[in-house]
Amino acid sequence: MDIRIYASFLPHDDPDASLAFYRDTLGFEVRDDVGYDGMRWITVGPVGQPGTSIVLQPPVTDPGVTEDERRTIVEMMAKGTYARILLASRDLDGVFARLRAGDAEIVQAPTEQPYGVRDCAVRDPAGNLVRIQELR
Repeated sequence: MDIRIYASFLPHDDPDASLAFYRDTLGFEVRDDVGYDGMRWITVGPVGQPGTSIVLQPPVTDPGVTEDERRTIVEMMAKGTYARILLASRDLDGVFARLRAGDAEIVQAPTEQPYGVRDCAVRDPAGNLVRIQELR
């Protein structure tokens, strides 16, 4: 059986700020940018990896979400506790320098973790936690 992860979804509350973070700061390419009914879905991914994408989406587009759930999602996004993604790079220090130069909200500088990885953490403009692990 051949199963791959094709896309992950992260919420955004400012599509232009999210686009600037993922495209300009992290260097991802834009694969799609679709608007509908005042909302916007932006698909980005690492250059040279066309089979892996992140879809940046409005956070509460599911019609099955109640108003209470919508409020909770917005509150969790504001606190930075709603969504996260783990990326990896062979040049963690270089990526971190780009993040710092791009005014990303730094959560943790590159650190050797007690569980055996070296990584850093930032928040994207929507508050999503982005951890970047060093490939060894």
